[in-house]
Amino acid sequence: MMKKTLSVSLNPAIDVSCTAENIRPTVKIRTHDQVNDPGGCGVNVARVIERLGGKPDLLYLAGGVTGAMLQEIIGELSVTGHPIRASGATRISYTVRDLERGLEYRFIPEGPEIMDAEFEQALNLAYELEYEYIVLTGSLPKNAPLDAYAQFTKIAVERGAKVILDSSGPALSSALSHGGIHLAKPSLEELEQLVGRRLDRDQAGAEAMKIINRGSCENIVVSLGADGAILARKSGYFHASAPKVKAGSAVGAGDSFVAAMVFSLANGISVEEAFHLGIAAGSAAVITAGTQLCRREDVLRLYRRASSERDPVEVRKMLAVLDV
Repeated sequence: MMKKTLSVSLNPAIDVSCTAENIRPTVKIRTHDQVNDPGGCGVNVARVIERLGGKPDLLYLAGGVTGAMLQEIIGELSVTGHPIRASGATRISYTVRDLERGLEYRFIPEGPEIMDAEFEQALNLAYELEYEYIVLTGSLPKNAPLDAYAQFTKIAVERGAKVILDSSGPALSSALSHGGIHLAKPSLEELEQLVGRRLDRDQAGAEAMKIINRGSCENIVVSLGADGAILARKSGYFHASAPKVKAGSAVGAGDSFVAAMVFSLANGISVEEAFHLGIAAGSAAVITAGTQLCRREDVLRLYRRASSERDPVEVRKMLAVLDV
């Protein structure tokens, strides 16, 4: 049985995606094929876990008319939502694909401030809810303490839960300084920001090992975009390539990667094999347009494509978890 997972989204969004024939300045741009999805990193993680066959819990803020819309859309998913009523209206992000040039434009507002009482309510829910994995991901809203994820980590560690962290800047560094992280997933750029210098692939693996050896984190995945990803753990690090796919949209690739790993780990799969499903899910998200995230059938196809090179016992365990 899959262990209970809780995804935290302190700054969710309504993700609007659409297309336009071409995008030019000053003129009215007529858009088509509009889709409204629940968004924000924590929400996306819960959506992908559900898509892979899990039933995650989701702790999120929702405010104003847009917050009511967000709750309605989340209510249509097989996700157990725990909304916190926010004083500020939930943000709306906008993604437009220019069909003439094949380019995608993404507009991401910063969102409302989080009030102290709302943040305390989120921490209290983290104390009260039952979970064995907690996912802390995404940007922090305005007015949130910089050590917000460190505070959630402290609660989770006290409860014996495993923490999955996907953040950047002070939120990432403060949580790592606290320690107790089971898995962190910075991008190469986020790791460079953390260590204060540019890194090539081997240097990134070496820096990830330094963090692990300090006891800050048990496992680190460094995502490298089209170049795949690095997995570092106590025994060392290795690189795995990403499958070649036709790019549709980069929206949600990192969230899909994290969600697939959490889904795997919560089902008792090794971190190494979870890493390979994560790469497949991240690549599968790139195939889709707009804010669609990854499709289950694409994840399975890309996972199987490279599976012949790996331990067949671990692959069979993964496929059994995926019920195929």
